[in-house]
Amino acid sequence: MAEDSYGARSSLDAGSGEVAYYSLKKLDEQVEGDVFSLPFSIRVMLESLLRNAGGKFVSNEDVEALANWPESVGGELAYLPARVVMQDFTGVPAIVDLAAMRSAMQGVGGDPKKINPLVPVDLVIDHSVQVDAFGNAAALQFNAEREFERNRERYEFLKWGQQAFDNFSVVPPATGIIHQVNLEYLAKGVIVKDGVAMPDTLVGTDSHTTMINGLGVLGWGVGGIEAEAVTLGQPYYMLVPEVIGFKLTDALQEGVTATDLVLTVTQMLRAHGVVGKFVEFYGDGLSRLSLPDRATIANMSPEFGATCTFFPVDDETLKYLRGTGRDEELVELVEAYHKEQGLWRTDETPEPRFTEVLELDLSTVEASLAGPRRPQDRVALDDMQPSFRQALADMVGHDHALVNGSANGHGDDAYNHADEESFPASDTPNPDIRTGPSHTSDDTESMEASDTPSGSADATNEGGGDPTSGAEPEGDEPEAEPSGSITVTVDGEEMYLKHGSAVIAAITSCTNTSNPSVMMGAGLLAKKAVEKGLKVQPHVKTSLAPGSKVVTEYLQTSGLLDPLEKLRFDVVGYGCTTCIGNSGPLAEEISSAVEENDLVVAAVLSGNRNFEGRINPDVRANYLASPPLVVAYALAGTVDIDLSQDPLGEDSDGNPVYLKDIWPSQEEVAREIENALDPSIYREQYADVYTGNEQWNGVDVPEGDLYEWDPDSTYIQEPSFFKDLDPDAADVEDIEGARVLVRVGDSVTTDHISPAGAIPSKMPAGKYLIEKGVDPRNFNSFGSRRGNHEVMVRGTFGNIRLRNQLVEKEGGYTVHLPDGGETTIYEASLQYAEEGVPLIVLAGKEYGSGSSRDWAAKGSFLLGVKAVIAESFERIHRSNLIGMGVLPVQYAEGENADSIGLTGHESFDIGGLADLEPGKELTVKATSDDGETKEFKVKARVDSPVEVEYLRNGGILHTVLRQFLKEDE
Repeated sequence: MAEDSYGARSSLDAGSGEVAYYSLKKLDEQVEGDVFSLPFSIRVMLESLLRNAGGKFVSNEDVEALANWPESVGGELAYLPARVVMQDFTGVPAIVDLAAMRSAMQGVGGDPKKINPLVPVDLVIDHSVQVDAFGNAAALQFNAEREFERNRERYEFLKWGQQAFDNFSVVPPATGIIHQVNLEYLAKGVIVKDGVAMPDTLVGTDSHTTMINGLGVLGWGVGGIEAEAVTLGQPYYMLVPEVIGFKLTDALQEGVTATDLVLTVTQMLRAHGVVGKFVEFYGDGLSRLSLPDRATIANMSPEFGATCTFFPVDDETLKYLRGTGRDEELVELVEAYHKEQGLWRTDETPEPRFTEVLELDLSTVEASLAGPRRPQDRVALDDMQPSFRQALADMVGHDHALVNGSANGHGDDAYNHADEESFPASDTPNPDIRTGPSHTSDDTESMEASDTPSGSADATNEGGGDPTSGAEPEGDEPEAEPSGSITVTVDGEEMYLKHGSAVIAAITSCTNTSNPSVMMGAGLLAKKAVEKGLKVQPHVKTSLAPGSKVVTEYLQTSGLLDPLEKLRFDVVGYGCTTCIGNSGPLAEEISSAVEENDLVVAAVLSGNRNFEGRINPDVRANYLASPPLVVAYALAGTVDIDLSQDPLGEDSDGNPVYLKDIWPSQEEVAREIENALDPSIYREQYADVYTGNEQWNGVDVPEGDLYEWDPDSTYIQEPSFFKDLDPDAADVEDIEGARVLVRVGDSVTTDHISPAGAIPSKMPAGKYLIEKGVDPRNFNSFGSRRGNHEVMVRGTFGNIRLRNQLVEKEGGYTVHLPDGGETTIYEASLQYAEEGVPLIVLAGKEYGSGSSRDWAAKGSFLLGVKAVIAESFERIHRSNLIGMGVLPVQYAEGENADSIGLTGHESFDIGGLADLEPGKELTVKATSDDGETKEFKVKARVDSPVEVEYLRNGGILHTVLRQFLKEDE
């Protein structure tokens, strides 16, 4: 138990009763630093340290160091958040690990029940639904049924976890998206535990956990390995961050949405470089942003690289809590607590001290999109056509022409289709529902840039000059003007495709569906379009996937769901869908035409990520946009259009209709929100949040404290991490005679490393499933099979775009050394394991950027990788490697494999590990097959004493297990 080291425990009467709290005012009287000039986000973390001071993890020195921020920036911090959130793709392997730890405890004579969440964990199932059916009223039911068919075994396991573990709740599928459910329901603002009030804080196993900072709740995404440790009562060890202040002034102009604002902010902060830092908003412009606007900005923290983006609690926070149906007693407690603790913001609040400050005049924000490949590449709406044409020239060559239905020119980055045998096939009994082969991409945890000083190469301001300006086309950049079209017939209807044709238009993602202003805006635009007689182009796959059922309710109440449905934006599911790549298939005829003619077609979605190959394997140009613009581009049917000058189509009388003719005013949007939104909607929709899905209620639940592992299961298997656990940790040993399994260049992401998307039948994971009797039609995705390490290890480093420099072709291949025989990476690892040869990875800059997928580290560990030598690492992936007992080491400044003269065919020795300490300089000796040796220095990227302990134990979870065993002695 923590001691009240500073005599800070006090009482607060919030109207509903008295609670205890740890007073920052009393702390301020006893420390040198000025607590109330700190950024609000740092004050929240300081309260956590104060409350836990004198306990197992936090010392008085830690408290005083943080109180003296920014002098403490870069120091280690043991942070204990109040709760954890998970989604199903990341949650299943986390619960598998907890179940396996229970089995391991039982195996060594410990108490299995000690493996239990000590802080509340909420898991929301939102990543499994995909858009198989669309464009009609039956789509929602069909997609929900398909989701259960594909994932029933996973859901059975999660229901077992719900009854086996305390402090663990599951929000069933078809309810909503984790971050929107968190914002609208789960978050409290203040949590009371054992009579003590504290700020609501959390970590989550999804990158966009940061959305909750819009509510003044401090939280961000972490690796699942780290989240598991937090659930078991361990701190989240981090470095004290810098905090970038972001000042807002004035207000958004007419016709500009919160989405346009967030794309502008994303571009500015990515250009500035905020990787690993906090961002905190302030200024009187903040009072002109609704809380959903704030949450939209906070959601996209990973896209600009920040750990989190914090909005302090103020009157708008209370307004939102009341508006979403929270109890009045809770709202009163949130107000009283934050005011008493100096955590309350007004326009008159003195500006906190920040590391650096940026400023944005809201009136300068313009209508925008972002793309075609990255969320920070903002494009002003007026510049979309030339911007797309420049991107097209880059993809297919500026001399490209489309003639007589055939395309010449082929970009280097054309997407190779995954093995289509692996896609689940359509089995719908309803011929009116469009379905087809499925492909999914699993989104996880936290996307950040590298931890190099510049953030990453992505942090350049592509627009030049003012970072708020769009990525305006440069006059001397080549453009490719699409000419000609391909005729495609689908279900008897002729369609015409060309470069730039929009084949996907998706209102998706918690980023925007949590914001009534842009959702009402989309509905009003649809209503005006229908009144004008406009129709969506037939080749566009449309979808509406709200982040909660509240959205459907208020669209229905306002009469705006009907016009959206008339434009084929029917509700297809409540989940992440297109934003994470669960866009489902295009019509087979369209997909074939795109592939056969090398067409660069487009997707427009209201999501937060548009990385190449993520949204749909047929789509090479992906643009993020507000929901109203999604509808507009669906009407236009192309992104090769100037919506400020060109008509969207013609009305029923043949007159041209322009975007300005149907764009709703801010007043219209505000009026609809006022009329349709009511706290009772939220109370009704969340009244039975845990029990409202009858299919979920009907799932059989295996009982017992220990999970009965089924050796025949292809979804859930006991991982080998904890089997044959030795109660005592071994010393860290030098690595000798290691071979290179994979050698890669710069910017290799966790998407390249961690298995994701479709499972190819001709690669090791597919072969394994076939051997287990699984028909390729039922493979599902890697993300859905994360609970089976046998599948996941076989898919690690299996991305079809991986460029392993040891082989000439792309994909999951390598050579076995020293004989040089080419094989798959998995099969090579087996051969090395039989020979007793340890493995390493050689990498360039920004290794492990992208989503911080745990399986990028877990898979590396299971393949036998002992160390990764890179020029720089992404923050969370470096931590995840250590969490699995894999050593990250960094070349000396200015050095890399090429400068040293490494080919990757050498054998490697890494010495100096016996007395490893944070940041220690190590010596690597590389020996070629002819006996020539090269020695070079590297830095152990083990950044704190606790990380040394994790490595010594073989990982975080092994450390926790052994701690529990010692407590039993």
